[in-house]
This record gives sequence, structure tokens and C-alpha cells, in this order.
Amino acid sequence: MKKINWPMLLLAFLVISMFIGVGIAIAYRNIWLVILFLVLACVFMGTGISFKKKRK
Repeated sequence: MKKINWPMLLLAFLVISMFIGVGIAIAYRNIWLVILFLVLACVFMGTGISFKKKRK
């Protein structure tokens, strides 16, 4: 069994939680929170992709 890559797992959970935050912000009809959560999700996803590229 492979070892768990904890930093990448944490980043994945952060990205998922940001998209959940987008859904909640849409439900509350708050455009500023939607924009904030989308930007944070893109930042976290970009960080994860850059870490993965540096490893290979």
C-alpha cells in the first residue's frame, strides 16, 4: 500500500471546501463571497498542480 501524500490531500480538501463555499454563497445570494471562494479555489488548485509538476 502506498504512503498517503498529506499535503496534496489537504490541498484537495481545501479546493473541495472552497467549491462548497461557492454553493453556500450562491444560496445566500452574496456575489462577493462567490468571487472570493472561486478565486481561493483557483489559487489552491494552481498550487496543487505546481507542486505536482515540480515533483515530476
